[in-house]
Amino acid sequence: MASETKSWHATVLTLFPEMFPGPLGVSLAGKALASGLWALQAHDIRDSATDRHRSVDDTPAGGGPGMVLRADVLAAAIDAAEIAPDRPRLLMSPRGRPLTQSRVEELAAGPGPLIVCGRFEGVDQRVIEARRLEEISIGDYVLSGGEIAAMALIDACVRLLPGVMGKLASGTDESFSDSLLEYPQYTRPQTFEGQPIPEVLTSGDHAKVAAWRQAEAEALTRVRRPDLWAAKQAQQRTGQKRPKNTTDG
Repeated sequence: MASETKSWHATVLTLFPEMFPGPLGVSLAGKALASGLWALQAHDIRDSATDRHRSVDDTPAGGGPGMVLRADVLAAAIDAAEIAPDRPRLLMSPRGRPLTQSRVEELAAGPGPLIVCGRFEGVDQRVIEARRLEEISIGDYVLSGGEIAAMALIDACVRLLPGVMGKLASGTDESFSDSLLEYPQYTRPQTFEGQPIPEVLTSGDHAKVAAWRQAEAEALTRVRRPDLWAAKQAQQRTGQKRPKNTTDG
């Protein structure tokens, strides 16, 4: 087994390793990376190709447009990464289960995932099954490849790691933390283009501020994400907390 750091570790398999760390190398994630709070490795899938052209894809069985990532090459790349058996193996794919904050919290609490970035028309189904890849989507749209999706997933996890954010509340009092969208935020100046900060936020009454924020979060969620609101109402009726499992993303 290859040596891995004790910090949270992201291993990315991609055809474009030069894309990393990219945005992950700046701001909070970049500072945390530089200080060793997490680690990143990007491996080129083409290194596992066996022909002189470093071929990684072939035409779809049964015909059709585009190309498909080969099972043998990708499997060899996964095996060559030599990750620990307890680390999740993910495939960024538009047909995957939607990524949710609860799944992000699970991934952030673990050792860190191996992430396969898909390309072309997709990945041979046999390697998905043989290497037990969990397919994850970041939205109902198609990107050119899985790299940007992988960066989004990694960033969402890294910001939750201990020591990354300045205040713990920054990671717990925000959108999706209680199946609600976040309430509106304000700061100085007191009045902007004739619009003042809501009076309750400058009242100094913490109970009223908390009640206002809760009401605003609920109102926003009802209008913008009726699916989240319906789920929260169902949880309240059953007296259960929001479930945290891998089946929701």
